[in-house]
Amino acid sequence: MEIATKIAPLGLALIMLGLGMSLTLKDFTRVIKFPKDFFVGFVCQMLILPIIGFTLIKLLNTPIELALGVMIIAAAPGGVTSNILTKFAGGDVALSISLTAIISLISIISVPFIIFLSIDLLNITYVAREISMIGVSLKMFFVVTIPVLLGMIIRYFAENIILKNVLLIQRISIALFVFIFVLIYIEEWNNIVSFITRAGLIALTLNIVMMIVGFYVAKFFASGVAQQKCISLECGLQNGTLAVFVSTQLFDEMVYIVPTAAYALIMMLTSIIFVFIIRKSN
Repeated sequence: MEIATKIAPLGLALIMLGLGMSLTLKDFTRVIKFPKDFFVGFVCQMLILPIIGFTLIKLLNTPIELALGVMIIAAAPGGVTSNILTKFAGGDVALSISLTAIISLISIISVPFIIFLSIDLLNITYVAREISMIGVSLKMFFVVTIPVLLGMIIRYFAENIILKNVLLIQRISIALFVFIFVLIYIEEWNNIVSFITRAGLIALTLNIVMMIVGFYVAKFFASGVAQQKCISLECGLQNGTLAVFVSTQLFDEMVYIVPTAAYALIMMLTSIIFVFIIRKSN
């Protein structure tokens, strides 16, 4: 738990800094010009994903401590990885970036709201730390919003340098994500089989269901195939580092990070398979 507590906040801040460096104001104004596709992706991630997560918890009779971990990952926004895999899949990269950027900024409000609502709905009375929704939001503001804004400022004043190193920044962000979870797996190696056994089924189910739901919702309501690919990947790839950070702010036990750790491993495998199938079909 010590690694997750100390490394996750720093890693998340650096990942969000990298995201900020990849953004410009166009990524935000694009939403106004092409609102339909963004709205479809937004609804899938912000509304449908948590609802399906909660429904699966009930259907699979998930233990309470794992159930809340599932809701934490369901509340998390998409990550930088989704932008890169959307590119490999031939999806709408601009839409992917806009969804990741805006939902990440909104997450300082939406994530605590969904989690505390889940705590009430699941009748959880043993949150280990006395912390309020505002408290979580403020902490997220410092490790999510400020690094993103700082990254955009750096991009503005050093655009040529950033543009030349966009690929490197993306690779560093993914490497940080992988590094954090590798450390968590190493620290908890003795419990890893138990973790995957307990949380693997619901993590895998949530991941696959959301990618399928995102794909077909986008098929009926989005502009085209590129947008379908993008929204499907955005629904399946969550910001696991942010989920770990939020978990450590609320609980002292590693068990609450179990679904996050399981989902992080599973989502990478399923998303790569998805991209491979899409590229092969093309």
